[in-house]
Amino acid sequence: MDENNLIDMANRIGDFFESMPDHEEALAGVADHIRRFWEPRMRRMLIAALDEGRAQDMTAFTREAVLSHREQLMPATPAAA
Repeated sequence: MDENNLIDMANRIGDFFESMPDHEEALAGVADHIRRFWEPRMRRMLIAALDEGRAQDMTAFTREAVLSHREQLMPATPAAA
């Protein structure tokens, strides 16, 4: 999946939740939506784009949501056999 498309999709999710009156609930809503409906590969790509400075087009609200719920969004690493 294209990284820019992921950022655009995350921004649209953020736009929806940003209108909620409770800021913390809105941030959690963004993260929960991404965690529940995005496959692990998509979540890894989004976080890597943030970490590596390639997410300049991400809105401040969406960035805050992803970074403040980073651990929740990171897929579990498979246990070594």
